Amino acid sequence: MSDEQIQTNRKTRKRAKQHHMAINWHSLTTSSDDVPATEAPLAERATFVGRVGLLQLSAGSGAWRTRDAMNTVAKALGLTCTQDIGLISINYTCVDGAESFSESLTLKTTGVNTDKLMEMSLFVKKFPEYAGKYSIDHLHELLDQIKNKPSNYSVMDEGLAAGFACMAFTFLLGGGPWEMLFALIGAAVGNYVRVYMVRKGLSLFFCVATGVAAGCAAYIMAISLCSRVLPIDEAHQAGYICAMLFIIPGFPLITGGLDIFKVEMRSGLERLTYALMIITIATITGCVVATILNFHPSDFVELSLNPYVKFALRLLFSFIGVYGFSLMFNSPKAMAAAAGFVGMIANTTRLTLVDLGIKGITAGVAAFIGAFIAGVIASKVRHMTGYPRIALTVPSIVIMVPGLYMYRGIYYMGTGASITDAATWLTRAFLIVLALPLGLSFARLVTDKNFRYCS
Repeated sequence: MSDEQIQTNRKTRKRAKQHHMAINWHSLTTSSDDVPATEAPLAERATFVGRVGLLQLSAGSGAWRTRDAMNTVAKALGLTCTQDIGLISINYTCVDGAESFSESLTLKTTGVNTDKLMEMSLFVKKFPEYAGKYSIDHLHELLDQIKNKPSNYSVMDEGLAAGFACMAFTFLLGGGPWEMLFALIGAAVGNYVRVYMVRKGLSLFFCVATGVAAGCAAYIMAISLCSRVLPIDEAHQAGYICAMLFIIPGFPLITGGLDIFKVEMRSGLERLTYALMIITIATITGCVVATILNFHPSDFVELSLNPYVKFALRLLFSFIGVYGFSLMFNSPKAMAAAAGFVGMIANTTRLTLVDLGIKGITAGVAAFIGAFIAGVIASKVRHMTGYPRIALTVPSIVIMVPGLYMYRGIYYMGTGASITDAATWLTRAFLIVLALPLGLSFARLVTDKNFRYCS
């Protein structure tokens, strides 16, 4: 056997390992370029509708928004479309008169890309103009440009964005300068490792576990090295948990809750299950690393700050945290700044309500109010800027997700140290996580007339 044949066989075996076969969308188009999309055969029009939905899903869109995009495109192509949408798959049927075409499409993994969400939003908005002007093949080329658009940021950029986001998160949870510094280092290293592995196409959960382990180990190494030359107190170990908060699955948690609110049960339950898996893997990994390295995270030491200084710092670090998370979602800088503005107001209001100790304003109620405010402000910003609402609301309330509570609950449950404490922390986390999508949903009911109806 020649060397050329050996190389060919190796390439064939390598391709055979792929479990999700790529679709050559252009090979499915037979109509000529001078035939507008509205006059293309049913199969070509229906397949294009499915691809639009698949690109929406790949960017992190929930079922309700994906359905809306598919319906807009289908209507412009003279079709009636029904869909069954999950986390990474779509089963749909397009009807044209007495004919129908059904298809099942799936992604190989899931992720979030707010820049592509914005591009898809603009494409869908303009599609009624495109449908009678361009051929199906030309429209596929437009989608190719969106699909193949490179990331706005390098792996290093995303690592630093996570570092600063988690540094801000640390202050908002009660940490001081040392905890913030070590969380910045840990989260930056952890997310750098995670993003690098994701871009290499490695398994999602493997990337999560490895990224969290790297971040936690980096935090421990940083505090250990500094303690050799500086008087670092053991109390600063409390920020350890914050070094893994870059992994919080805010998008599936929030979009899953919104989907359930709209009775999109399949998508909602799949998204919440996925988020629970991410949280479980991350917290267990953090516990294992701490146990192996004999590290014992404790509670934060309360900071003595002037109330006005504390309020100002909360505004600042809420903005930094949301801005950092937005960059991790590939938002352009202007969009990230807009989300930071929304989160700065909403999160500071939430924390202030908790501090005031008003009767009946529990952490869950404050989270609901904060999310509601975020949704209302995001709606106004969306009308001014054209940014997708989800790209503004989700980053702005990710910083409200109680990752610390989740970690402690699973830690106590896993070690068996205190089932009562585990139940307490997990219950607190559950109530806040429940309140966040509810707050956004009610904000949508108030500001979006299309969201109010089930039709």
